[in-house]
Amino acid sequence: MAKIVIAEDEPDIRELIAFTLRFAGHEVITGSNGQEGYELAMLHKPDLVMLDVRMPKMTGYEACQSIKSTPETAHIPVVFLSAKGQESEIEQGLAVGADEYLLKPFAPDQLAQQVRQVLAKHGK
Repeated sequence: MAKIVIAEDEPDIRELIAFTLRFAGHEVITGSNGQEGYELAMLHKPDLVMLDVRMPKMTGYEACQSIKSTPETAHIPVVFLSAKGQESEIEQGLAVGADEYLLKPFAPDQLAQQVRQVLAKHGK
């Protein structure tokens, strides 16, 4: 079981992701914007952080950059969730340190499988 922080500003999507990952046996902590995602990552030191790209207060890119530039959280894998699949957005996400980029919408089993793969890659 992994501890996962999710930051997503759409309540329905946030709840669907949280439900899916809890059902898969993970401990899930949710935030509604990039700032909360960053703060929750600092507080809980999770095994994985999932960030929406476009969020209020702090974008997913900014939150990822902050997580990756802080020594005690730099090792935590970050996965972006976005409805935007443009090559430039994916490149920007990877450039700020993301490990994966998942496009919405996704099937719950697909999400759970991708999370398993990222965690396995990082020895969790």
